[in-house]
Amino acid sequence: MAPRKNFRNQAKKEVKPAAVVNKNGVKVEASVAASGGGFSGTKIFTWFMVLALLGVWSSVAVVWFDLVDYDNVIAERAKEFRFNFSEVLQGKLSAYDADGDGDFDVEDAKVLLGLKERPVSVLLREAKEESAVKEPVDGSQNTDVESEIQDDFIPDDSRDEATHPYEDENNAIDMKGELVEKAQPQQTLEESKQYKNQPGSPETKETVQLRYNAEAESVPEPEADVEPEVESVPELEAEFVPELKENAEDQPKDKLKEKAKKKKPKLLNKFEKTIKTEIDAAEKLRKKGKVEEAVRAFETLVLQYPQSPRCRYGKALAEDGLAEKMLSNDMLQKAIGTYKEASELPNATPDLIKATLKKRAERQQFLGRMRGALATLEKLVQIFPEDMALKNDLGVAHLLIGDNNSAKRVYEEVLATAPSDGFAKVHYGFILKSENKIAESIPFLRDGLESGDPGTDDGRFYFHLGDALQRMGDDSAYKWYERGHQRGHFASVWQRSLYNVDGLKAQPWWTPKDTGYMDLVKTLERNWRIIRDEAQSVMDKTTGLFVPEEENLREKGEWGQFTLWQQGKKAGESCRSVPKTCGLLERYPEATGCKRGQIKFSVMQPGTHVWPHTGPTNCRLRMHLGLVIPKTGCKIRCTNDTRAWEEGKVLIFDDSFEHEVWQDADSYRLIFIVDVWHPELTQYQRQTLSPI
Repeated sequence: MAPRKNFRNQAKKEVKPAAVVNKNGVKVEASVAASGGGFSGTKIFTWFMVLALLGVWSSVAVVWFDLVDYDNVIAERAKEFRFNFSEVLQGKLSAYDADGDGDFDVEDAKVLLGLKERPVSVLLREAKEESAVKEPVDGSQNTDVESEIQDDFIPDDSRDEATHPYEDENNAIDMKGELVEKAQPQQTLEESKQYKNQPGSPETKETVQLRYNAEAESVPEPEADVEPEVESVPELEAEFVPELKENAEDQPKDKLKEKAKKKKPKLLNKFEKTIKTEIDAAEKLRKKGKVEEAVRAFETLVLQYPQSPRCRYGKALAEDGLAEKMLSNDMLQKAIGTYKEASELPNATPDLIKATLKKRAERQQFLGRMRGALATLEKLVQIFPEDMALKNDLGVAHLLIGDNNSAKRVYEEVLATAPSDGFAKVHYGFILKSENKIAESIPFLRDGLESGDPGTDDGRFYFHLGDALQRMGDDSAYKWYERGHQRGHFASVWQRSLYNVDGLKAQPWWTPKDTGYMDLVKTLERNWRIIRDEAQSVMDKTTGLFVPEEENLREKGEWGQFTLWQQGKKAGESCRSVPKTCGLLERYPEATGCKRGQIKFSVMQPGTHVWPHTGPTNCRLRMHLGLVIPKTGCKIRCTNDTRAWEEGKVLIFDDSFEHEVWQDADSYRLIFIVDVWHPELTQYQRQTLSPI
């Protein structure tokens, strides 16, 4: 019977090499002689390693395509070669052990392919090993509470960055913001305010009336935009260039020393120092942006140490980071709850309670839960009554819900204890000015700005100080406007809007051709009599449609307005009273869809003077159609150029520049105001910019 054909038999038929004589005179085969008398241990190990590595990658392919039972393949291969395959895997392929069970198997292959998550225990172990590598050479460990983990958890004190705690929150006044200029960028946390893919919060922007805009046209919070860079007005800037110092030079030396000596917060209690390595390991995951793994790691620690405030605080921070990554209001609400849990656990250090509740209040404001944030801050002030910074934050919280009286009481308490507190001064001055106590507000605003204290270098305070000085007839107003410009708050000494998009063409007066809205201008001018007649038909005070100007812009006189569109939406049933006028505008989305503008009638009686002021944004242009214009006595100034209206003609200007109005005629003046998007805004920007 013929032998079965296989690779072994074929090998037997091959020609053997010639024999050689070794040093003892014995004939041996050449291959044996070359190997020193047989297969060496090194050669065997090399072959087995090659086969083992082939097995590894075969395993990956098998798992990926789900072709073979991988465990059976390993068993068969081990049997065929009569070799303990697990020894190779454990000794030489430990790098492929992804699940921490000591060998390489199908579960490890799934982890490597991303089909399965790594166990928390492995992640914590690796983080600990990484920490151990970074320990000092002498082996000493820093168990002091001011060690590495403490450095990473200094509570965010908004005043340390010369910004306000409300600037990054829902309904905040964002001075600089950022422009959504590039082609449809992904939504960032700052742009989202509330995470927009989630249901709205209980308190909407409409319910949170922010008095922080006072005379600068009251607005809900806009999304961030960038201030434009425009050519300055040399005539005024040459006259009013104050000598500005660097921030450090603006502050007294004792304050700088006080900052340098600021103590790091003590977040660990006595027991938590003994588990600091475990907390560090979980925290490293969060710092590296591995928020899902960090949440699991801290959840494990919370289960293991349920009475640890620091572990609970770490869990809240990780959930907060995950909420940002997911843009999830639900996850953020979970983090807010966890912050509360951490603050209420026994043995929480005072610094941890403070950091946790401040973070909780901050995130509540972000979600628009202003009254909840107020309650959290009130609790903080009760626990830490000597902390003036917390009282200042409490005052801001009152302002955010429109309770100026309560905010005023808070700042009076602060100034009674710390009379040089610049943050309290600028806010107290702002409140006085909103009460129309112009002269009284000036020293508080001025002294607060001059203090250089964190949180005072804010465009609103430069804006209101300059405005107060102007109303008192003090030309030093322009020195403060110039300083605000040099600090980056204003585009120029003339253009002082606070919600701006970078790079837009900036000039005070425009022609219809400049705007590109020729068709709209022609429609208004051709139909001005129709528009005038409808306006006059509803001017009777008994209709109640014209309401007094409510922005405190008048020095004297009477000024009424009847609004048709506001923030890109029709104002109630207004158009029913003037249907022809509204019909003319319906086909011009640059006007009716301008979310940062208005369409309204404006009637001004003789003897009226409107203070110099600026609008809130550079994103719009303002058209004035003359309807009833007395022959003399009515004029408008924008920057240093004064003009007059004409019946049936449209004037166009950028109201983000300073402008002023006089009505010294013998009869009323009636105009039609139509705001339009700045022509250089893209369609995407028009859709995504928030309303004003």
